[in-house]
Amino acid sequence: MQYVELPSDCRPLPFYLAVEEYIAAHGSRGEEYFFMWQVEPTVICGRNQVVDKEVDLDFCRRHGVNVCRRRSGGGAVVADMNNIMFSYVTLRDDDSNVASTFSRYTGAVAAFLQSLGLNAEATGRNDILVDGMKVSGYAFYHLPAASIVHGTMLWDMDPVLMAGVLTPSRAKLESSGVKSVQSRVTTVRPLLPSLTIDDFKRRAREFMCGDSSITLGEDAIAVVERDYLPPYFAPGWINRIRNTRARSRRIDGAGEFIVDVKCLDGRIERVNLTGDFFLLADLDSGLLDRLKGVECSPEALSQALGGIDVSRVIHNLSTAALIELITDNQ
Repeated sequence: MQYVELPSDCRPLPFYLAVEEYIAAHGSRGEEYFFMWQVEPTVICGRNQVVDKEVDLDFCRRHGVNVCRRRSGGGAVVADMNNIMFSYVTLRDDDSNVASTFSRYTGAVAAFLQSLGLNAEATGRNDILVDGMKVSGYAFYHLPAASIVHGTMLWDMDPVLMAGVLTPSRAKLESSGVKSVQSRVTTVRPLLPSLTIDDFKRRAREFMCGDSSITLGEDAIAVVERDYLPPYFAPGWINRIRNTRARSRRIDGAGEFIVDVKCLDGRIERVNLTGDFFLLADLDSGLLDRLKGVECSPEALSQALGGIDVSRVIHNLSTAALIELITDNQ
């Protein structure tokens, strides 16, 4: 695995997501890449989330918190200089299975924390726990020739920022058996009081990459800023999903699903799925487009979805569960 050296100045969060895409497109076949970064206060929502449902936008405006959207699934997270953001890009030929790639990487991060003496484990859909408390969370997505995994490492935490920005659903908290976001997380700094944040980052780099590294030079950065960064700032991307009155349901191991089904004369005109679930393939062309014009009944939906393994499109969601989500919405 190679470490990617980036400009030392702090850039807006979407810049680092654009770097991931650049590496995925221009990296060497068979190689793996890793880098770390920090940003000014920003909340980043998952690809399929309704921003104004997950985030207190008034709080963000008052406190100068940036809001953006990533291309991977999962839930909203807060990033600031107290967090260390980890990015991993793999172009290995055996990494077409996103779920196994994700598990291998999060296992490596857990092993790094264990090497520092922490009781760490990779568990659940996307979390790394220390002594049963979340210290790191990840999201992933697959491109035609690469997979990207990225997420947070909570070195420290601003409780006011965390409490003010995120507005998770009651179902999400109840599924974790907690009353608030803060009550289920911990941070690294008090667990490793002898380390500075720079010491921690150096140890992480050495564990993951040894002394192997590449530098993203000025020409590469220019391509990132020209070709990969602008779409992240487009209003049509940030606001691609608006709030809805559709019903919400949480499925253990898969995530929260907000289902909006429009039918005419008993047949489906449109199905919209939003939430914090993880996508492994294109949702519309790979799945939902097949349901247009289909009678909204379990039998008809089952026939329309015949031959499709829904769990290969939406992580940990069965075909039966998807059909139940759609038909229960009527």
